[in-house]
Amino acid sequence: MSADPTQVLAFETDCHIFDGCGFPAPGLHSFLFKPLWGDANSNLYFNKTMLLALLGTVIIVGFFWAAFRRPKVVPGKLQMVAEAGYDFIRRGVVYETIGKKEGEKYVPLVVSLFFFVWMMNLWSVIPVAQFPVTAIISYPLVLALIVYVLWVSLTFKRHGFVGFFKNVTGYDKSLGAVLPLAMVIEFFSNLLVRPFTHAVRLFANMFAGHTLLLLFTIASWYLLNGIGIAYAGVSFIMTLVMTVFELFIQALQAYVFVLLTCTYIQGALAENH
Repeated sequence: MSADPTQVLAFETDCHIFDGCGFPAPGLHSFLFKPLWGDANSNLYFNKTMLLALLGTVIIVGFFWAAFRRPKVVPGKLQMVAEAGYDFIRRGVVYETIGKKEGEKYVPLVVSLFFFVWMMNLWSVIPVAQFPVTAIISYPLVLALIVYVLWVSLTFKRHGFVGFFKNVTGYDKSLGAVLPLAMVIEFFSNLLVRPFTHAVRLFANMFAGHTLLLLFTIASWYLLNGIGIAYAGVSFIMTLVMTVFELFIQALQAYVFVLLTCTYIQGALAENH
């Protein structure tokens, strides 16, 4: 087995069942990577997840640039795919949540967020990469903070200080005696809990999904010995099933992330009653 536990992969170990070695279960070490450049102790370094995030950004920008650099009335295959993806988010998410008039200006942001999150998720099932960038909490947290800052600034701009206070506290005189308690709950929910849950929802799903994929992949290799071969086959089938399921979850989580983003923007723009 590799001496460095942060670099253990299923195909890097000669450990099999009945060989007298334990199962190399995935854990937190499966989410740690040595710096490709720099020193981790100095907090100035460049590692695999950063590389994947950078490559993902280049791929997304390159794809849309290639698709729309010379747009045609009768689109080619690449332009057609790009237009379909763009239009799905614009009409199916932004227009449906915020409305066409108010939402049009936010379409570029929401489309960018969707494809970026989706690409970061997709790295999990792409050979060689095999790691979802969003399984590192800092990435979805930064994206959630961008949305949070936008929501706060839009609410201030649209409603002013008093309107902002009413918006984030859910002020409603009809609540009567429970109004103070409801306002405190809404205040903490909107200003403190909201960005956290927005980030953790994406992070937790990608973290759990990657752990399950690792578990079945490593188990398939570990059981490949003697009578364990039969169980290795079952584990390999589960790896394939989980990969297909993960593809669905990756797209779904990107969709949920931008849907919540649009919901927050809509809430910032909505008139107080």
